[in-house]
Amino acid sequence: MNKYLEIGQIVNVKGLKGEVKVNSFSEDSQRFEKIKTVFIKRKGEMKEYEIESVGYNKIQVIIKFRGVDSVEEAEKLRNAFILIDRNVLGDLPEGKYYIADLIGLEVYTESNEYLGKVDDIYNTGANDIYVIKDDLGKQKLLPGIKEVIKQIDLNQGKIIVDLIEGL
Repeated sequence: MNKYLEIGQIVNVKGLKGEVKVNSFSEDSQRFEKIKTVFIKRKGEMKEYEIESVGYNKIQVIIKFRGVDSVEEAEKLRNAFILIDRNVLGDLPEGKYYIADLIGLEVYTESNEYLGKVDDIYNTGANDIYVIKDDLGKQKLLPGIKEVIKQIDLNQGKIIVDLIEGL
């Protein structure tokens, strides 16, 4: 498991005082209000930043970082990813997982047939959709519901699924 988790991406600047617009990857965008420091990863390097203030604009989070006080400084952060040390977030409830921990897990049916690896997970509003890619690059979409996703074992790096009728 990765020590750091991506929780957002800086997509633009806002105003002239160094604020940035962030697309949050978190189910709870207000999480940024509870965080004091984050890491910003750009061009392969990570640097720690203190959050000075948090606001909201439609679906984006507006963040002001201490020491980023101009539009020029903020512009340098565009397209960078915001990460947090996983230890700051605490433990997840039983049966909940970070998407970053599920990407790359091998997926098998209950009869031990290999389907591929988790390539992506996205939310439709009703439930998550697991994108499974086999060794030939063919994709299979599986709904993240208990009738399909039977077992997730992070230690063994695998997910057991039941391909209900229609899948």
